[in-house]
Amino acid sequence: MAAKIKTIWHRFTLGGKVSLAIIIGIAAMWMLSPMVARHSHRIPSGPVLEAPSAVHWLGTDDLGIDLWAQLCHGAGASLQIGIGTALLAGVGGSLLGVLAGYHGGKLDQLIMGICDMMMVVPQLPSMIVLGAFFGAGRSNMIMIIAIFAWAAPARIVRSKIRSMKHDKYIVAASSYGAGFFHLLKTHFLPGILPLVVVNLMRIFSHAIVAEAGLAFIGLGDPIAKSWGMILNRSLNFPGIYFTAYWKWWVVAPVAFLISLMLALAMVGRDLERVVNRKR
Repeated sequence: MAAKIKTIWHRFTLGGKVSLAIIIGIAAMWMLSPMVARHSHRIPSGPVLEAPSAVHWLGTDDLGIDLWAQLCHGAGASLQIGIGTALLAGVGGSLLGVLAGYHGGKLDQLIMGICDMMMVVPQLPSMIVLGAFFGAGRSNMIMIIAIFAWAAPARIVRSKIRSMKHDKYIVAASSYGAGFFHLLKTHFLPGILPLVVVNLMRIFSHAIVAEAGLAFIGLGDPIAKSWGMILNRSLNFPGIYFTAYWKWWVVAPVAFLISLMLALAMVGRDLERVVNRKR
């Protein structure tokens, strides 16, 4: 296992390695936030709208709450939604793709018919309606984003399974009485695992952007200090662009979001290249 990870690491480009370090750094911001953030992310700790200084590294907001502490805590909210959505939609969609590709017939038609429907439904308006209906909350956000994210991995995995089940070694195993679960564990999972990992990275990135977008328009959890909610609060401040406050209150969360999105895109690209090389 360690040898495989080392091989994959060596096949990463410099940009991919730097991007992976950025993702790890953002995750460390969240996990070590009590140590790296000297102030509370909920309680005012200085003058309102204070510019970045030695005391408040990224300044404060309109309540005097330290912005660096909010960004550290918000990294956790964004990452948790991204990971939760990736696991729910990526793993769940992949399993549905396995069922559709292996069994075929009416089950395949049903799952692929739902996939087709979900892929043509306009996502943003639908997520806005569902977000307003179900209300704010991290679990609700994960569920809403996952509803529209599972179809792509299901289709990709289905195509792979339909191709694999006609391979000679799988036909031979089936002729000797190997059941679905044995084939899944022994043959199908190793074959689709690289595709699933790439799909998880894509959904992870998509979920963070979707959460930030929904929070930005006011459908996020008002209690959670996610990056989208920080942007929502800053841009709703009257005359934000006619003051100097936007230089730290708006730029900082946008910079963190863009950095994370670029890092995930670079890592996903390198993973896809490694997977294609193996294939």
